[in-house]
Amino acid sequence: MEYALYILIAYLLGSIPSGLIVGKIGYGTDIREHGSGNLGGTNTFRVLGFKAGMIVTTADILKGTAAAAIPYFVGAEVIPLVIGIFAVVGHMYPIFAGFKGGKAVATSGGVILGVNPIIFVVLLLSFFIVLYLSKYVSLSSMVAGLFGIIATLIVKDYGLTIIISLFTLFVIYRHRANIKRILNKTEPKITWM
Repeated sequence: MEYALYILIAYLLGSIPSGLIVGKIGYGTDIREHGSGNLGGTNTFRVLGFKAGMIVTTADILKGTAAAAIPYFVGAEVIPLVIGIFAVVGHMYPIFAGFKGGKAVATSGGVILGVNPIIFVVLLLSFFIVLYLSKYVSLSSMVAGLFGIIATLIVKDYGLTIIISLFTLFVIYRHRANIKRILNKTEPKITWM
């Protein structure tokens, strides 16, 4: 029963559509009608600019961190990573936005931040290194997950290895169209790095 309650809370946290809220309240824009149509940080950066993109990305990260922190706040005997998975599911399929959400990158990172900040830093560094080299946000997101898996294997945190592997599969699955565009050389590149 405890798990069911915390899973529901985590899912609802993940379902908060940060991109939709920031776009509509701050800019009078529904970002689902622009750019890629995605509710995540990357599309927010493209459609609304740096400030909005940073707010949405930060909010999406914190959704995952808050979900993973639920057991600590309430002193529950539940596994934070398991609870965090449902925040990621909520972000991808948000009940508050017609079950069409983001691509799981920031919220997945937020769950990792809530459980192991050092691995989160590895994810962040690998993301920005690949982004600098490739200029593809999508590719950087997927490769960062692979680096996260390697890092958890090195530190022998096998539970985290399983969860990051699951998150990486989510991210790759949600980037199917991006992978095709990368192969076709039609994927948009960033211009600010």
